Formats: sequence, C-alpha cells, structure tokens
Amino acid sequence: MLNKDFHTVLKKEVFQTLARCVDSLSLESYLVGGVVRDHLLDKEKAKDIDIITVGSGIELAKTVQKELPGAQAVQVFKSYGTAMVQWRDLSLEFVSARKESYSRDSRNPQVTMGSLEDDQNRRDFTINALAVSLNAKDKGTLLDPFNGLEDLQNGIIRTPLEPGVTYSDDPLRMFRAIRFAAQLNFKIEDKSLKAIRGNAHRIAIMSKERIVEELHKIMLTPEPSHGFLMLEQNGLLERILPELIQLKGIEEIEGQRHKDNFYHTLEVVDNICKDTQDLWLRWAALLHDIGKAPTKKFNSKIGWTFHGHEFVGSKMVYKLFKRLKMPLNEKMKYVQKLVIMSSRPIIIAEEIVTDAAVRRLVFDAGEILEDLITLCEADITTKNPARFKRYHNNFKLVREKIKEVEERDRVRNFQPPVTGEMIMNHFNLRPCKEIGLIKEAIKEAILEGEIPNEYEAAFALMIKKGIDIGLEAHGK
Repeated sequence: MLNKDFHTVLKKEVFQTLARCVDSLSLESYLVGGVVRDHLLDKEKAKDIDIITVGSGIELAKTVQKELPGAQAVQVFKSYGTAMVQWRDLSLEFVSARKESYSRDSRNPQVTMGSLEDDQNRRDFTINALAVSLNAKDKGTLLDPFNGLEDLQNGIIRTPLEPGVTYSDDPLRMFRAIRFAAQLNFKIEDKSLKAIRGNAHRIAIMSKERIVEELHKIMLTPEPSHGFLMLEQNGLLERILPELIQLKGIEEIEGQRHKDNFYHTLEVVDNICKDTQDLWLRWAALLHDIGKAPTKKFNSKIGWTFHGHEFVGSKMVYKLFKRLKMPLNEKMKYVQKLVIMSSRPIIIAEEIVTDAAVRRLVFDAGEILEDLITLCEADITTKNPARFKRYHNNFKLVREKIKEVEERDRVRNFQPPVTGEMIMNHFNLRPCKEIGLIKEAIKEAILEGEIPNEYEAAFALMIKKGIDIGLEAHGK
C-alpha cells in the first residue's frame, strides 16, 4: 500500500522552510524524484532532496540556505543551473526546470530553460517523474503525468518517453534501470529491456567512473545476483566485466563435468551479503574465481583442474581495477589478497586441522583473516545437505583452532621476538644476509611449532643458527 499523504511530511521543518521560501520568491517549485518515490514506498527518510524550480533554482537555494539554521554555504554549479545546500544530514539539490537535447557522441545534454512538464519528460523513469507541489495554491498535490504511481504500485520500471531514445540519449539510464530493479525488486518492462539490449553498445560513450558507481550500488543490494544477471542477459556485463562472462558454461569430457563458475560466483556473492555490508569484501566474492577461466584444463586421470587460479586471479584483479579506473590503492590490494588466499582456509578445512597450518594461515592473512574465513564460508554452495553441513562444521573447527592458536602463539601481525638489531649486536655484525637467514629460521620455527613465540626460545635458536652458519658470538 503506497503512502500518498504528503501533507504530513510537508509539516517537517525542512519542507516548511522550502514552502515559505517558494512563496516569498513567487517561484513555482516542486519536490521530485527519489524523495517522492521513497515516501510513497514508505521507505526510510530520504537524505537527498531534489527540488525543481520553474525559474532560478540557484536563487531559491540561496534563500533557503539563509533560512535553515546551520546550513552550509551554497554550492553553485552554473554550467548545469543547479545548486546544493547541505543541512544536517540532508542534501538539498535545486534545479531549474529544463529541456534537454543530446548528440550521438556524448551523454551530456544541451540544456535550455523549460517548464515542469519539460523537466518531467526528461526524467529517466516514470517512478522518478512524480512531483509534489510546494506552492501555496496546491501544496502537497501529487503530479503524475506518466502513471508513475501505478508503476510504483505494480513494481514496474518504465521510461516516460520512448525507451529506445531514452537509453540511446543517456546510456547511464540502462544501468540505473537495472540498479533500481535490483534495489526495489521491480521488473523492467519488456519494451525497455528490448531497448536496453539494442543500445548496449552505447555504453562506449560513458565514463568508467559512472559505470563503476552503478556497479557499486548494485553490489550493495541485498542480493546482487539479480542485478548482475540482468546486466548479463541484456548485453552489458560482457562489455564491462568480460572476466565474469568467461566463467559461464559447463564443459564435459569423458563424462566428467565442472560446475558453471559464473552462476556459482553469483551465489557466493549473495551468500556473503548475508554477513557483510563491506563493499570491497563483496567485490572479492565477485572476483574470487576469475582466474578459473584461463587456468581450466582437463586431465583424463583427475578430471578438470584450475591449478594456480588464485594467483592468476589476483593478477587479473589489478588489470580489471585499472581498466575500470577503480582505486589502485589499499582497497585493490585487499581484494587481491583475498583472491590469492581464497582457497587456503578451504584446504585446511578439508584436511586434519594442524596447529602449524593454522599458524601459517593466521600469519599470512593478518588483518584480513576474519574476512577471508567469511569469504570461504560463502563459497560453500553445494546442494548436498550432508556435504554442506560437513563443510560448515569443518569451518567451525577451523575458527576454534584459530582462536586457540592465536591466544597461545600470537602470530597475527607477527613481530619476531629477536630483532635484526639484537642479532647484529650479539654477533658484532654489520647489515648482511646472515641476519635475514637467522630471522627467517626463527620465524619458521615459531610457525612450525618447534619453539614458542617467546624471547628466550628465540634467542637460544638465534645462537644455534649463528654457530651453524659460522658466526662467532661476542655478546652475552
């Protein structure tokens, strides 16, 4: 049931101030877009409030900013005829009603002043073309020229004007259609889907940054598989993430088949979304198997193999991030590390869980350990109930063993009990390779459980290794 009562919401301070400023300037103005849509759907309070003005939106913004106590200075974007006011946790964007016309080689339109009707015509979807009057004569009245209310009620994504033109003019709208369908659990009308498929090539004029922004929003939905399947089915995914498309399909040789790693990947992403809101951990889930396509081989004795797919996949992460102009910083390195280590906990869980194996896992994973285990648990997609239960029980054992080993051996973010400086002082050395050999021997002994992670034991081993490699001890 849609919440159609706008008179109640307009009593809030921000909307009362807006209406008062509209009256004082005699500027015909309306709420439009997400704030109207989300109120009708009775969703959480919108943080972004869009206001259309038939006249100067910048003038209205400056007036409103003075009337809202504590509002930040107005940000003016003259080339777009827009202005932004930040107040508390709200962003108010003021736009002059406008007409738009497009050229074939750009999604940036030529803009001229227009009427409310012109502005609603240029909106991407009927559910975003809904407007609510802020004017004294009809304040709170809903203006719905394209039956957006009905589409909202029926869960339909539809364009106000002919979809082929809408999507060709601004191909970002294709991503937005899929993103809104995924976020709201709506259906894109058939005519629009056909237009998206016919205009998929138009994304060539889009910036990578805008594409990624929409991918992030799809990734942050409760079940991103819906959005990625729509991208795949309508010819967009192959143009932006071909690495995923290459995972599609099942081959059979000599009666042996492998699973479809594309659909498996989407299932892993949905699984991990039940346990984390972390965008980059979700990206790691999406990319954890991309190395399987280039490493896939068939061996008549052991069947299908994907040897080294984690290493290859981690290298592909860098290339993918660079191509899409995603951040080549710690976020990328975090995803890379999760991809390259994505099988380590699984191997431990399938075998007898030894202290040494767990110590090495904790040492190598460091700060990403919990996220790595979460990823591996999400990677369990078997439909065999007994196997599913066994794998999860094994991971419980791994978690328990990690806790036990960590409390006892303290190897996460490992700092050696004996430093290079101590070795140099004891053996009266200058910097040399022997120092590194001794430090490595101490680290390996701790990880293998041959000595405890304590100063006395490490110091004793230092002396022994120094003697073994021919160093004379001068310190005590």
